[in-house]
Amino acid sequence: MKRQHTALITGASGGLGLEFARICASKKYDLVLVARNEGKLYAIKNELESEFGVKVHVCAADLSVKDAALDVFDYTLEHKLPVDILINNAGFGDSGSFADRDWQKQYEMIQVNIVALMQLTHCFLKPMMRQGYGKILNLSSVAAFSAGPDMSVYYASKAFVRSFSEAVAEEVKGSGVTVTAICPGPTATGFEKAASMKGGSVMFRKAASAAAVAGEGIRAMEKGKVLHYQGTFTKLMGFGARIAPRSVTRKFARQMNH
Repeated sequence: MKRQHTALITGASGGLGLEFARICASKKYDLVLVARNEGKLYAIKNELESEFGVKVHVCAADLSVKDAALDVFDYTLEHKLPVDILINNAGFGDSGSFADRDWQKQYEMIQVNIVALMQLTHCFLKPMMRQGYGKILNLSSVAAFSAGPDMSVYYASKAFVRSFSEAVAEEVKGSGVTVTAICPGPTATGFEKAASMKGGSVMFRKAASAAAVAGEGIRAMEKGKVLHYQGTFTKLMGFGARIAPRSVTRKFARQMNH
């Protein structure tokens, strides 16, 4: 009997999250969509249910709030939703000198990019292992490869995601559960504007489409890859970070952030 998958996707109201949702719906997976904007989520729910005939659940949550991720897990328990695919996509950045940035925004970035991702992974991992099947896809970034002056907290958060994902993937090897980190390069999602990056940032002049990046991420997850470097730029950055002095990669990252 073919398994009926249920995928929970954070940051699902737009950008990569919306593309992940569309791909999963096209594969006939039921969905749990998580984001702050409940109105957008219901519009997406109606669209995907109509087009693909799947069941879509809406869980409005602000993952920058302490323990909001635990409320998301409780929602799946309350509604008896057997989540066997977790896509930790939610995240955001902020640009500028660390000393000049708003502290609350840096705190919220850590909550979303690190804490919520870690909490959701922890919540769903044991049930997945008990049933002997599960797939977790965590969104890292090309930013994981070096320190990032003028985006210091964001780069550090994505380095955490990559390292954490690799470690947990090794821990669960042979259990039927896989953990994948995708490291995309610049992607056309509106990230640049949301992160207050200066217009025309070098990094975003040849950004990949969100649909293309999401497609690569899903394929990497399905194959059980631990790390997936999306695009030539990301592969070159990963290679360069391994051979170049960190003083050089820091300077390069700073140039890319302007």
